[in-house]
Amino acid sequence: MSGPSEIALDGPWHHRTVAARGARFHLAEQGEGPLVLLIHGFPQFWWSWRYQIPALAEAGYRAVALDLRGFGGSDHTPRGYDLPAVADDIASIIASLGARDAIVVGHDWGGLVAWTLAAYEPKSVRRLAVVSAPHPLRLRAAVLKRPDRTRQLWTMQPPWIPERTFRGASSSRVDALLHAWAAPGWPDLPTSMTYRRAFALGNTAYCAAEYHRWFVRSIPRTDGLRYRRRMLRPIVAPVLQVHGTVDKCFSVALAQGSSRYVQAPYRWRLIEDAGHFPQEESPDRFTDELLNWLDDPEPDR
Repeated sequence: MSGPSEIALDGPWHHRTVAARGARFHLAEQGEGPLVLLIHGFPQFWWSWRYQIPALAEAGYRAVALDLRGFGGSDHTPRGYDLPAVADDIASIIASLGARDAIVVGHDWGGLVAWTLAAYEPKSVRRLAVVSAPHPLRLRAAVLKRPDRTRQLWTMQPPWIPERTFRGASSSRVDALLHAWAAPGWPDLPTSMTYRRAFALGNTAYCAAEYHRWFVRSIPRTDGLRYRRRMLRPIVAPVLQVHGTVDKCFSVALAQGSSRYVQAPYRWRLIEDAGHFPQEESPDRFTDELLNWLDDPEPDR
């Protein structure tokens, strides 16, 4: 077992850490075969993929769910939360796992990282599946033109205040966000408490806020302009984009249109009556969509 008890939760997987770019990253792994790298979103950790890890392993894949830098059992470093740097983390982790490339599946912020990785390091991505995550350039445009659609990004901008609202395992802020963004009825109390305990570890709240702060504050800066130019490069890996019909964090309308940045075969799927967390709210339907797409040698455009 690797990592604190709040993170190294039991299951058919095994836990370990890998080193990449001067940091240690916690992951849960099961199965053998082509590497499927699962990247969680905010305010979660690797456990958000608990339903997909065994299903992927049974289907003949090596399923690896990791904790992003600053989350869960991975190192909580003072810096390194801009999307290009985090994408570099993922490319280095793929290499540390002994693979040349991976099928990359990202949810929410993990999806933004996955989009970025596919643009910056195309040789590292065999296929790309993004869940509840518009292409970063669509999200950047919404930050400027439709702040009502990107409220969560703006609420994380003030210094220190967001961290204080998340402080302590008893904080209800994580629970409030999960309920606000999901379809009614999810999560149950044990699930909510698991995410609360994980988010209370170390300085996770600060690290999570730094992801949000870079995304907004970099827009007019030189690094943000460089990022925009790089993200205009078309995605050359086959893409599956999955979204819940009642997502209250990133709307369906915001996510639609991301295909304009994809040159490869592209598949768009909606999960009916699911919110921002379809892999957990509707795990069977989501997993079926993912496995069907992986089994298709020629994904549709």
